[in-house]
Amino acid sequence: IARPRGTRAARGAAALAALAMIGGVAGCGPPTTDDTRDSGKLSVVASTYPMQFLVEQVGGDHVSVRSLTKPGVEPHDLELTTREIAALGDADLAVYASGFQPAVDEAMQTNPPPHVLDVAPAADLLPISRSTQGLGIDPDELDPHFWLDPDRYGKVGATVADQLARLDPTHQRDYAAAAARFTQRTAALSGQLGSGLRSCRITSLVTTHAAFGYLALRNGFTQIPLALDPEAEPSTAQLAEVAEVVRARHVTTIYAEVRVDPGFAQTVAQASGATTSTLDPIEGITEESAASDYFGLMAANLATLRQGQECP
Repeated sequence: IARPRGTRAARGAAALAALAMIGGVAGCGPPTTDDTRDSGKLSVVASTYPMQFLVEQVGGDHVSVRSLTKPGVEPHDLELTTREIAALGDADLAVYASGFQPAVDEAMQTNPPPHVLDVAPAADLLPISRSTQGLGIDPDELDPHFWLDPDRYGKVGATVADQLARLDPTHQRDYAAAAARFTQRTAALSGQLGSGLRSCRITSLVTTHAAFGYLALRNGFTQIPLALDPEAEPSTAQLAEVAEVVRARHVTTIYAEVRVDPGFAQTVAQASGATTSTLDPIEGITEESAASDYFGLMAANLATLRQGQECP
């Protein structure tokens, strides 16, 4: 498995340094926070779409949520401007998952809002090695893509509800009820995945990057990614090795990923006689997305997997 060139943890350092030099910049953020306070809603900043959707589902009309990751931006590559980092301090709450976006991790240390919720502990992240086979896997490296396991995603909803209730106790019952409904929906989705992906002929899940480990583990697949990270460039030797695995295991579909160049997936497919299809890691919604929200995209992924994995 190829790793990305350079280190993403260093990205955004210039912006952070600039912010430290202009300590009074906090007031230059977008003027949306005052509007939110006037409406009586909690102002919440979410790191990326899965966090935004979760807070919206649990918070309902009592919260106003904006995402740090704009639609169409690769979350792993997010870079924040000094203005965006400064504006964090104007929110009531930030919700993120540590270890997923280095720029967000740094910003939460530099200019956090009064309250910060890191959902990674509640998600009980697992090592990538639990679900994945390939070269270069650090057995201790955690997989941050927990929302692709609906059960794990649903359980985090209760943690978000508790945090919102602490900040806004007047609506505690609303948050608890919304979190319960969200957990019911994710449990139903998990059941649909389990039924739809039961007894598939092909259990090797060959993907462009290691985003689908939780989905694979929950449904009896083994993830074989071309890379650990979407911007990594696997070598010719690595692509040839994966192509050999594809042939040996009679894999018929290589899964490219939305917003990621399908070239490497196509190379393996051509070398092995397989075809390509597309999965969505649900890291953002754009006009090109197959559905308008998390549940719709998971349903689209299920349909894609049933065909590609040859499920009865």
